[in-house]
Amino acid sequence: MSAASEDSAARDLTALADGSPLYDADSLGEPTTRPDQLTATAKRLLDVLVATLLLALLLPLLLVIAFTIKVGDGGPVLFWQERIGRSGRRFWFPKFRSMCVGGERIHHLMLHQNDHGDSITFKMRNDPRITRVGRLLRILSLDELPQLYNVVKGDMSLVGPRPPLPDEVARYSSLELRRLEVKPGLTCLWQVSGRSLIPFEQQVALDIEYIERQSLRLDLELLVRTIPAVLSCKGAF
Repeated sequence: MSAASEDSAARDLTALADGSPLYDADSLGEPTTRPDQLTATAKRLLDVLVATLLLALLLPLLLVIAFTIKVGDGGPVLFWQERIGRSGRRFWFPKFRSMCVGGERIHHLMLHQNDHGDSITFKMRNDPRITRVGRLLRILSLDELPQLYNVVKGDMSLVGPRPPLPDEVARYSSLELRRLEVKPGLTCLWQVSGRSLIPFEQQVALDIEYIERQSLRLDLELLVRTIPAVLSCKGAF
């Protein structure tokens, strides 16, 4: 990623690339709930320590996954995508590439097959763009592991609402914009409750519940619950 891209990613996102407004910046306002300073500091320490430890322990697995993707079709190992974080801040979000090269460019052709119906989010159970390796990575959520980098960097937390795409945020209601009150996370309430099987409206409700209940104890509980949720493969596609 170039230095220019890093600078672009660091500024708040209030408009799309064509200049049209992404959202009314004033509609975000101040978070309705805010953890005390001690809780916020403890959460950040937990994020850095756990993410750093996982990156070190999982390094052999990360290298094997990278090698497998590269050998599979010769394409790039990582897929980088712009996402929206706390208070509308844009950042670059990496995943192990699970689609064929160029798959994102034909996304518009798949919209009529959205398993979430006419929803802001797009989920497709049998997406033909997914590679054989990519399907396994998605089922076990291994494609998300590079985002530990974002946790260490501070763009994300271990626990929080999943980071949305700019065009999704552009369609948010004032209620849905509440998801941007906290840092996005690797896991969240709806991730341990059914993942992609949870419709968007319920995802929002669960994210707001997390925001209003946020605590270090809840984060630890959700981290523990994430392990069986991932291993069960329920709602993973």
